[in-house]
Amino acid sequence: MNLVSLALTIGVGLLVGLAARAILPGRQITGVVGTTVLGIGGALVASYVGQLLGYYKVGEPMGFVAAVVGALVLLFLWSLIFNR
Repeated sequence: MNLVSLALTIGVGLLVGLAARAILPGRQITGVVGTTVLGIGGALVASYVGQLLGYYKVGEPMGFVAAVVGALVLLFLWSLIFNR
């Protein structure tokens, strides 16, 4: 993964984290910074895992989709575990 792809993945994670905070219903104990960090983490993990498994290469549109899905999944799991 080159520097541009890494920056784009982090940017996607940041935006998805903020969007997920607005979309997820109910009271959230995670702050804005925590939510964006989780979004970035999910995007990075999904991007790297997909590339390691050979599902797509760096710069392919599917990597963007995987980053969005990974960020949303991580944020959803976090809210299930810690927002009780």
